[in-house]
Amino acid sequence: MTAARPLLLVVDDEPPVVALIRRVAEKEGFDVLPCTDGRQALDLARERRPDLVMVDLRMPDVAGLEIVRALREADAKATVVLMTGFGSIDSAVEAVKLGAADYLTKPFDLERLKETFSKVREDAERRTQLMTVDREVAARLECGGMTGRSPAMQEVFDLIRRLAPHVRTALVCGETGTGKELVARALHQYGPRRSNKFVTVNCSAVVETLFESELFGHARGAFAGAMDAKAGLFETAHDGTLFLDEIGELPLTLQAKLLHVLETGEVQRIGSLLPVKTDVRVVCATNRDLAVEVEAGHFLRDLFGRLNIVQLTLPPLRERREDIPYLTAAFVRHFSERFRKSITGVALPAERLLNEAPWQGNVRQLRNVIERACMLTDGPVLTERDVRASIRPVIVIPPSRGHAIADSDHALSSLERQHIMKVIAQTGGNKARAARQLGLSRRALYRRLERHGLAH
Repeated sequence: MTAARPLLLVVDDEPPVVALIRRVAEKEGFDVLPCTDGRQALDLARERRPDLVMVDLRMPDVAGLEIVRALREADAKATVVLMTGFGSIDSAVEAVKLGAADYLTKPFDLERLKETFSKVREDAERRTQLMTVDREVAARLECGGMTGRSPAMQEVFDLIRRLAPHVRTALVCGETGTGKELVARALHQYGPRRSNKFVTVNCSAVVETLFESELFGHARGAFAGAMDAKAGLFETAHDGTLFLDEIGELPLTLQAKLLHVLETGEVQRIGSLLPVKTDVRVVCATNRDLAVEVEAGHFLRDLFGRLNIVQLTLPPLRERREDIPYLTAAFVRHFSERFRKSITGVALPAERLLNEAPWQGNVRQLRNVIERACMLTDGPVLTERDVRASIRPVIVIPPSRGHAIADSDHALSSLERQHIMKVIAQTGGNKARAARQLGLSRRALYRRLERHGLAH
C-alpha cells in the first residue's frame, strides 16, 4: 500500500508565487492546495488538515499573522511557514511566537525551500508510520510497560523474554531514569513466579542500622523495641521476586550477608539461631559501575560475580532517540486518560523540540515533561509552547576560557553547592525528595553535603 503524499496549503495573493511553490513542492512529493484568498485558506485548512501551510505576510483581505494565529487555533499539527517580500525582524519574532516554524523571504532560496519540504515530508512519514503500526508490531515494541523500537531496546526485550523463565539472580544497570525497575518487573511478569509477590526496596532509602532487620527480619526481643517477631523482605517475597534498587549503596557488612543468602537460600533473623529457607528471585539495579566499586573496595567481588551472571544494561534516552516519538505517544495516551482530556498527539514543532532535548533524566524526565504539558494544554495537541514550558531548565557549565584548572574546579564546586542548596530549599528541607530531584541516592547526597560543609 502506497503511503499518502503530504499535503501543502500555499496562500499568497500573487499567482506566480503560488505557481512556483506548487511546482517545487510537487517535485518534492507533496500534493498542493493553491489559494490566493486568506479567508478561503482558513476554510481549506479546517476542511483538509494540511501537513504544511505556507502563507504570505501581507494579504489584502487578512494579515498573514492573523492567518497564522487562526491556523494555530484550528489545527496545531500543521507546520506553518510565513513568507514575505518585506523582511522584518519584528514580524519574524511575532510569527515564531504565534507558532510559525520558519520565516522565508522572497525571492526564495530554492535549496532552503526544498529543505523545508524535506523536513515536513519526513515528519509526515514518521507520523503516518506511528499511526499505522499494527497490533503485531506494537506488541514487538512493548515489553512489560517499556516501549522501544531501537535495536538496543529490542535486544533488552529479547533478553528479558529468554531469561525470565530461568534466571534466579540478575543485575540491571543504567543511568537514573532509564527504567531499571520496569526491567525487574518484566522479568517477574514473564517468568513462572508472575502470580506471586514482587517486593521492592531502595537500598539507599532505609536507615542503615535498621536495614538488616528490614531484609532478614528479627526475633522477638532481638533489640530494644522488638516487641514482636518480624519477617524480613526475603521471607515476604518467598516464591516471588525481590527487587533491590541502588544495590551499590548497600553497606559491606550487609553485602556479605546478602551473598550468604543468595548462595544458601537461607535467611537468619536477627536474634534467632534457626535459619529460614526461602526461594526468591533477586533482581538488583544500580546506576554505578560496580566493577569500579569492586576495585575501590566498596563492593564485594564475590557478590558482584554472583549478580553479574546475568546483566541487562539500559541505554540512556539520548542514545536511542528513535524511541522518543513512541514513548511520547504512549505517555500522551496515558495522561490524556488520567486528566480526562481529548489530547490526540503532539504538534510537529513540539516533536522536534522533544527529539532535540538532551534528556539527562532519561525516560523518567520525558514522562514528567509530557505529564506537565498535558496538564498545561487547552487544545487537542501538545504545542511547542506547552512542551517548552514543561522542560525544566538544566544547568550548563560554559567552557573555561584560559582559566586555570583549579579555578574551573572551584567554580564547578561552587555551582554544585548553590544548586544543591536551591533544591533542598525548594523541597522544604526534605533531603529524600531533594536527592530524587537531583538524580542522586540519599547517601550520595549526604556525601556531597559533607563535602560542601552543608551537613548538619
